[in-house]
Amino acid sequence: MRIRPLSQSLAATVLAIGLSFAASAAESAGTATEPPVQPDASASAPVPLLWQVSDDDNTVYLLGAFHLLKAADYPLSADVDAAFEDAERLVFEVSPEQIDDPSNTAKFLQAAGYADGGKLSDVLPSPTYDRLATVMGGAGLPMAAFDRFEPWFVSLSLLMGMAQPLGFSGEQGLDRHLMVRAREAGKPASGLETLEHQLGVLDGAPMDEQVIGLTELVEAPEEAARKLDELHAAWRGGDIEALERLAIDEMKEKTPETYRTVNVERNQAWLPQLRGMLDEAGEDDVMVVVGAMHLAGDDGLIEGLREAGYRVERICSACAAD
Repeated sequence: MRIRPLSQSLAATVLAIGLSFAASAAESAGTATEPPVQPDASASAPVPLLWQVSDDDNTVYLLGAFHLLKAADYPLSADVDAAFEDAERLVFEVSPEQIDDPSNTAKFLQAAGYADGGKLSDVLPSPTYDRLATVMGGAGLPMAAFDRFEPWFVSLSLLMGMAQPLGFSGEQGLDRHLMVRAREAGKPASGLETLEHQLGVLDGAPMDEQVIGLTELVEAPEEAARKLDELHAAWRGGDIEALERLAIDEMKEKTPETYRTVNVERNQAWLPQLRGMLDEAGEDDVMVVVGAMHLAGDDGLIEGLREAGYRVERICSACAAD
């Protein structure tokens, strides 16, 4: 039996539920996208990954996002709408101001380059490089345009190219949608970390894992597309256990260093900030929107807040109706 390395699905996980900036930047750095389709009012709302965390006077609504979504994923659940209305402010992985900075594409491309002046052809095995050139040629893209970029960037670009024809878009991601709503409602919005930090996480992936991931992607692109569909279906169904299985278990086993930097270290940096929102004086309620992967598992934010002694309850009318 052929075992599929985790790294093949890592790009899908990062784009979809791991790093908010990756979806936006990969889309901006690639080819032009179609205008977002209007939401389908007849579509069923996704089951929300929404938790209420509270102490004696404050509430944090913790919402698990999918960074690439489709028009059919809207409108959102009434539970999400109610939490949004109750929140005085919103907090995202990266602030809307940084996400909308017009210089982001240049920063993304700079981070994707080789600090030592290397080339993609220097790090990829020849068969992989030749196969990639064939894939790029079939898409009408010159291979020379990608030779100056590291494998992680090429993987994300390829996956974004696969995701767009399936209807996925970073502009339709849950975090982007709520950023727009917050601005329209006049609600303040901030970030848990900087754009530069997220770029560092992307660029810091071990080179051998980057190479394995890109090799698997060009050899079996249908597997990455299938993985994205599986993650999306689990998110739409509000299935936190399936997301843990798909996005965390294999990563912890096969690429523990990547799991540590993408998930564990960032969760550990965010927990004190969440506790500060709960412990501060006053009665301001906050909606915190992060990739769904950060909520799941023993290393997730939900478990971390439970262990800290806060009341943690899931808000899910659809779950109660089952």
